[in-house]
Amino acid sequence: MRWFSHHRIETMCTVSVMHTDETLEAHVDLDQDLLPAAGDKVTIFGDPVKVDYGSTIKVRRRAELVRGTLLDKLWVRFRSMFELTELYEVSFSPGKLA
Repeated sequence: MRWFSHHRIETMCTVSVMHTDETLEAHVDLDQDLLPAAGDKVTIFGDPVKVDYGSTIKVRRRAELVRGTLLDKLWVRFRSMFELTELYEVSFSPGKLA
């Protein structure tokens, strides 16, 4: 594991975009069975993907995965503890609010 230097991996990926009544979603699957982890960054290169309403599209693009350093990974895990607590502040009250 690297403390202060980033490891860059160039690969291809498949970008799937769906735009229907029920959903608007996009997924990226990296080749070589690469999975991003906490602190990693993924950049997809190429023209923006435009999808007409009611359709789905899959395109191939070049991607770069930059593995985070140990400090990046620790920082993301530390920050995520505080972001998770935002969910605890949500409550549902019965009845109408005045």
